[in-house]
Amino acid sequence: MTIYDGLYEMRDESYRDFQASLIPEIEAGRMIGVRTPDLRAYAKELLKSGRYEEFISDLPHEYFDEMQLHAFIISEFKDFGKCMAEVERFLPHVDNWASCDQLSPGVFKKHRQELISPIYSWLESDKTYTVRFGIKMLMQHFLDDSYESKYMDKVAQLRSDEYYINMMIAWYFATALAKQYDDALAVLKEKKLAAWTHNKAIQKAIESRRISDEKKNYLRSLKIKTKA
Repeated sequence: MTIYDGLYEMRDESYRDFQASLIPEIEAGRMIGVRTPDLRAYAKELLKSGRYEEFISDLPHEYFDEMQLHAFIISEFKDFGKCMAEVERFLPHVDNWASCDQLSPGVFKKHRQELISPIYSWLESDKTYTVRFGIKMLMQHFLDDSYESKYMDKVAQLRSDEYYINMMIAWYFATALAKQYDDALAVLKEKKLAAWTHNKAIQKAIESRRISDEKKNYLRSLKIKTKA
């Protein structure tokens, strides 16, 4: 049985229709409709059996579910060098926000300083989801103990017309307001972000449970008025 056959056996047509409504970048015909827990379990099964090598070498994939499965497989790799090589090979083929956001290698936690150079390279890419992934890695790995203000400055300097990049910038700063409040607040007060991104970051921060009501009230006062 091929990996596609395995995916097709797990299909849920109602879930496929639901997913199609959430991910407009992907045509419904490219969705099989496999639920995320099933994809994660299948990825672990393939890793255990060793049947994944040919699958991950065959890019680009035709189906969205194959992209999700691929992201889950390489996210489980324990060897940093192998994982990074596969991430670099995979990223240029990512064509939707979900596959970008599901890619989250656990081994990166142990190699944060080795991540900085690739992240900076990703941020300079001309591919939307490569840039989004770079921002996500800075948000995930460099807003706590490994935080340095220069990383936040790097995100603040980004400018794009791409919705999914700007949404990730907003998400980054909403998270930064919960973890590095003073520096993130300074970025907003100095209006270093594009107006839409600035306001979206504040909106997402106000929706967060990690930020006090007092801070939320102050953040509301920092919204930029834009033309209707």
